[in-house]
Amino acid sequence: MRVVWVAVFFAAFLWSAWHPKEYFTWFLEVFPALIGFVLIVATYRTFPLTPLLYILILIHMIILMVGGHYTYAEVPLFDWIKEVLHQSRNNYDKVGHFFQGFEPAILAREILIRKEVVKKSRLWLNYIILSIVLAFSAFYELLEWAVAVLSGEAADAFLGTQGYVWDTQTDMAWCLVGAVTALLLLSRLHDRQLARLNS
Repeated sequence: MRVVWVAVFFAAFLWSAWHPKEYFTWFLEVFPALIGFVLIVATYRTFPLTPLLYILILIHMIILMVGGHYTYAEVPLFDWIKEVLHQSRNNYDKVGHFFQGFEPAILAREILIRKEVVKKSRLWLNYIILSIVLAFSAFYELLEWAVAVLSGEAADAFLGTQGYVWDTQTDMAWCLVGAVTALLLLSRLHDRQLARLNS
């Protein structure tokens, strides 16, 4: 499992880095995946994660690397979907923001449960998870704004707004939808894996 995970990560990373649309945007989009990789390696022995979470993290990293390679506004499959469904924009960035909620919700859940931050109330657990995910999403939107201010027009591909005035708000909404979906669909499976991890 570990070898396959690392092999898939590096295959996606090398593909992403091979002649991307533009290297500045590629670096901005892929940098969070590199930070994630370093953190996983650094904590693998002291705080190993559930298999579910490792898989979700890898999928999230691949989504970032695909967006970095093409830019989020120009992923070919979503250009095709845009034409077929008569959409006004390439919506691959919404996949990225959905997963920006989906995977971190399980990550936050795992840390909060294992560190016994919330011991009994699942209602409070889910509320705190959604708050963390939305706070991270807001932080990311602020980071995008800061990059745009500092780099000017060079950040257009990184922002991926494609002229959509509600891009920031819908990004955060998709993040929330992703987090709620993850909690509804994966909590039981996650609980079983956590029990095995702790046994």
